[in-house]
Amino acid sequence: MPSVKRHALIILAEYGEAQAELKGKTVILADGKAGTVEEVCLDEMHGLRILIRGHYGKWPVSTIKFWER
Repeated sequence: MPSVKRHALIILAEYGEAQAELKGKTVILADGKAGTVEEVCLDEMHGLRILIRGHYGKWPVSTIKFWER
């Protein structure tokens, strides 16, 4: 399998795992916003981003913390 296809398959597999792990989880962003992850997006310029229910915008996954009870 050509190298480019192999890399694409790895990226898509990791994206699927991240989506399964994050979607529906309650998170807190570094700027204090909190909510439930509604969608996980793959942005070619910025990498993995999330949409939080009730808040406008997309945030990098590196800015979240999981809500612990």
